Amino acid sequence: MGCSSCGTKDGKPSGCKSNGGCSSGGCNRLNVHDWLANLPFTDPAVSCKIVEISFNNGSRKEYFKNTTLHHYNKGEMVSVEGVSGFDVGMINLSGELVRLQLKKKRIPEDSAEIKKILRRSTEVDLQKWNESKSREREVLARSRAIAKQLKLVMKICEVEIQADGRKATFFYTAEDRVDFRELIKLYANDFKVKVEMKQIGARQESAKVGGIGSCGRELCCSSWLNEFKSVTTAMARYQNLSINQTKLSGQCGRLKCCLNYELDTYLDALQHFPDHADVLQTAKGNAQLIKKDIFKNLMWYTLPDSNKQYPLSIETVKKIKSLNSKGIFPEELETEEVATTNKAKEPEPQFVDVVGQISLRSLERNAQKRKGGRQQQGTREQRQGTRDRGQGTREEGRGTRQQQATRPQPNRPSDRADNRGPKPLGKQIKLNRNDQGSPRDQA
Repeated sequence: MGCSSCGTKDGKPSGCKSNGGCSSGGCNRLNVHDWLANLPFTDPAVSCKIVEISFNNGSRKEYFKNTTLHHYNKGEMVSVEGVSGFDVGMINLSGELVRLQLKKKRIPEDSAEIKKILRRSTEVDLQKWNESKSREREVLARSRAIAKQLKLVMKICEVEIQADGRKATFFYTAEDRVDFRELIKLYANDFKVKVEMKQIGARQESAKVGGIGSCGRELCCSSWLNEFKSVTTAMARYQNLSINQTKLSGQCGRLKCCLNYELDTYLDALQHFPDHADVLQTAKGNAQLIKKDIFKNLMWYTLPDSNKQYPLSIETVKKIKSLNSKGIFPEELETEEVATTNKAKEPEPQFVDVVGQISLRSLERNAQKRKGGRQQQGTREQRQGTRDRGQGTREEGRGTRQQQATRPQPNRPSDRADNRGPKPLGKQIKLNRNDQGSPRDQA
């Protein structure tokens, strides 16, 4: 589960810029932190000449000899010996930690089966490698169709093509033995490659696919777990877990690998508990053991015809067992007080009797008040609408008067006379005489 934008350019992821050390593990799974990388060594000739190289984003790792004089750093792309050609991988680990890995996997350092590193990958090598990787999805779909036509009970999980395109490895899962001799012939004729079939389990398939577990983190098998130990339901019983397949099973359909993580702690704690104490004989009947609490050192029992649980200490159980061996049956079980948490209890809400406090008349009054308020509000809205309509009518009237004032008026007779020319002098004198006196006074 790596970054969605982790495209590879020149052998390095171009999305997160982490150079192959993505924190999610998707760029190169199952990495080992080289904590000796920055420590100088006095004698470089004694240093380990074997390098760990990862292929297909860390799903496959192999060891190669560095016979050259070059020093390769983590994240560099190199070309190595392949089957009838070459392959391209990424340097994952170098130095003294490789010797520890070889010792862990029981591979001798001077083994003749370890192949050699040819050179640093050139642009031509990377171009062929990218072309081969681009074919893998198409080959995977076609290989599944061919296996289905032959009616083989198997599932092709992954296809890995060598960088030069001369060899293809098909990883498959199957419950029973599969006769794929005819299948190999069809694959070789169709894809024009040398075919190699490898059977893997359900856990290896889940590691190749990847995903998020129920704990919210990346799957252990696809991030750091490289060895798969057998897991049984007895491990769940030791840890007092309910045998529920839906909760105990992982994405691979098998029991979760994390059931092994705390098993040793439980086994060490259960050593102090008495053996063969599943049944205790009492006067009221046989007490059956339900569970063991390793944190409080208590053993819980139940009596027949009762659902009550009795917590007993380890000393009490040993004492009752010694009495039963002598033929003595105790009357009652001496239970232990189970300490509760010191968390303060919240006060419970008190019951309030509100019957009779609310009558129908008060509800009717409230309804009438709400109804009257709505009517008053509607009347106000109607009045407001009437005022708005009256104001709009007045504004229309004002607009009409303004239009009439700006409209040009026809010429009156007096205006016509003025336009003809100056008035006669006699008429003017006559008018002045009538209005203001004699012409002499005017002079």
